[in-house]
Amino acid sequence: MADPSCLAHRSSDGERCQTVQEHLTGTAERAAEFGAAFGCAEQARWVGLLHDIGKYSTAFQRRLCGGEVVDHSTAGAQLAFRQRQLPAAFAIAGHHGGLPDGGSKSDPGSAPTLFGRMKRQVEPCDGWRCEINPFPPPPPPAQMKGGNFTQAFYTRMLYSCLVDADYLDTEAFMEGHALLRGGGAGMEELLRRLNAYIAPWWPPKTELNARRCSILRSCLDQGAVAARGLYSLTVPTGGGKTVASLGFALSLAAAQKMDRVIYVIPYTSIIEQNAAVFSGILGEENVLEHHSGAEYSLGEGASPDEYRKALATENWDMPVVVTTSVQFFESLFANRSSRCRKLHNLANSVIIFDEAQNLPLPYLRPCVAAIAELVQHYRAAAVLCTATQPALQDLFAEFAPNLPIRELCPSPQEQSLAFCRTTLRNLGELEQESLGTALAGVPQVLCIVNRRKTAQELFEALPREGSYCLTTLLCPAHRKQLLQEIRTRLAAGQPCRVVSTSLIEAGVDVDFPIVYREEAGLDSILQAAGRCNREGRRAPSESPVFLFRLAGQRIPAMIAPNVASTEHVLRQFSDPSGPDAVEAYFRFLRLIKGSDALDQKGILKGFATDMNGSIFPFATAAERFRLIESPAVTVYLPWGDGAALIGQLRSGIQTRSLFRRLGQYGVPVYPDHLEKLKAAGALQFLDHDIRVLTDLRFYRETTGLTMDVETGAGWFI
Repeated sequence: MADPSCLAHRSSDGERCQTVQEHLTGTAERAAEFGAAFGCAEQARWVGLLHDIGKYSTAFQRRLCGGEVVDHSTAGAQLAFRQRQLPAAFAIAGHHGGLPDGGSKSDPGSAPTLFGRMKRQVEPCDGWRCEINPFPPPPPPAQMKGGNFTQAFYTRMLYSCLVDADYLDTEAFMEGHALLRGGGAGMEELLRRLNAYIAPWWPPKTELNARRCSILRSCLDQGAVAARGLYSLTVPTGGGKTVASLGFALSLAAAQKMDRVIYVIPYTSIIEQNAAVFSGILGEENVLEHHSGAEYSLGEGASPDEYRKALATENWDMPVVVTTSVQFFESLFANRSSRCRKLHNLANSVIIFDEAQNLPLPYLRPCVAAIAELVQHYRAAAVLCTATQPALQDLFAEFAPNLPIRELCPSPQEQSLAFCRTTLRNLGELEQESLGTALAGVPQVLCIVNRRKTAQELFEALPREGSYCLTTLLCPAHRKQLLQEIRTRLAAGQPCRVVSTSLIEAGVDVDFPIVYREEAGLDSILQAAGRCNREGRRAPSESPVFLFRLAGQRIPAMIAPNVASTEHVLRQFSDPSGPDAVEAYFRFLRLIKGSDALDQKGILKGFATDMNGSIFPFATAAERFRLIESPAVTVYLPWGDGAALIGQLRSGIQTRSLFRRLGQYGVPVYPDHLEKLKAAGALQFLDHDIRVLTDLRFYRETTGLTMDVETGAGWFI
């Protein structure tokens, strides 16, 4: 047993001890391994050696025997600060409570900022001097020669190395062995599996398949010889961009000895669909889904693969990770250790941004700046993958002037024409009753509207047989069931009339002969068109996409600039689906929004100067960077398997695992809608923020949660 004079941890049974020296050196070695992915092994090692030197204090040793809680991280942070190692000081100070704001030199010792903590009195802990001897500190890395945002980004990556290493070393000691983490096939093996999967596609049988195969082959060939960098893949809807982007990513990763592929996708519906495709090609054991609807068990009976995936959600130590834009970007601007520990695994990875046109406009500048940092300084490659590229060249030129965007799709303009399978027709203003009559008069049709209330009202005007209403008032599990019914009816040629909000537009694989789309942004209209004549079985002239405006309805304020930009493009271009028209749309949209709208919360400005009087405002930026800001709250439904899960909630079980599974049975509800349900006695509050529908008469099998008033905020999904 180790000398117990200075201990870092005791096992839960009290039988084993880990010395501070063992913990510091173990953490340092792991941190150095992580930092090596971006050329900062020695800096990460140094931080690991210092992070817990406060545990050498007498007060902390008393704490291990039941004494009072002791601040054991400030001592190492102060030492790093005195050595002018500011990133190390931030990382050490925040390795338990989160990266603090820097604050200012005038902050008192009671302030939670880094400057405040540098003034605190700490317990003597000189034992580290003879046991670890971390001096001299390593020279600053290249990232510290950049501006404030680049330095802050490096600080966050260094912090990630430290906290993940700290978690893993502590976990290994407490369990008595390292847990089953990492693993999976290498990039070369995954590329071999992909090639075996696509081999039967040659020779292609149809003209469209020939084009899809040509795009795929181009991506595979370019990946084999390309360097890390910034790429775009502009593939029209139906052009096979999912497999083509995977082909490029695996070819590049195999050739450049990269560690993993990360898919960043805006919607969970696409994540589940794409993850299923990737698992079928690469093996389920190599693909991690990380989003609110994915669940992996750590309990008894869990398979080794499921157990490994549950752990991998913490640090993304898997060959292929499929996650949401919210999870990805909010983690990049987070300050808590639980969110940041995965970040170092973005280094030396290929990162695919699927549906890149959906990068959030109010945070566009910070998001582009973060992508530029990963590619320039962390050996990552990034691919902006979409049918409608969002014209980001000027922003990338600002943040990475020496980083060109290289297009992977051969002849995007030609592909756009070849994959044109519809004809856009502008109907102008329609009465809602007339629209309902038109929808009822054809056997198969999709109509996409902007408001959930509108969708429910139009549905009521349709024949009952084969009619569907898809909105977020249906819980995700219910929507999945209905989408499967819709696909079955479409394939069988049976009546199938669907009224939906925009949730059906991106990545949902359905094929209608006719589509109606209420006025919206051009990218939404083109995504809607992708649900029409998807396989090209009919001539474009026989596959109309009708654009319309509903009489008596105002354009929702949130999309008014998008609609205005669409109208501008429709006046300027005869073919609004071409790359030039799409680029003009996004440029005009950003112009009328104004430059301040691209960093609405002043995130970049806060790092360039200060934010609320703080240099390097990590904590404040984390509070401000919220991609989904909505007054909506979740109401859980006792529908299907949701009833048993709610029963577990009522019994007192409130685990992260349970809430992930419950996510499939939750509906977002806005304040006035919530008040109506409360007044009707249809809600139970299990906690101040856990709401359960108690009366299923308020949940219809056809339209979901009853909604008798327009919320004003729920138009979009």
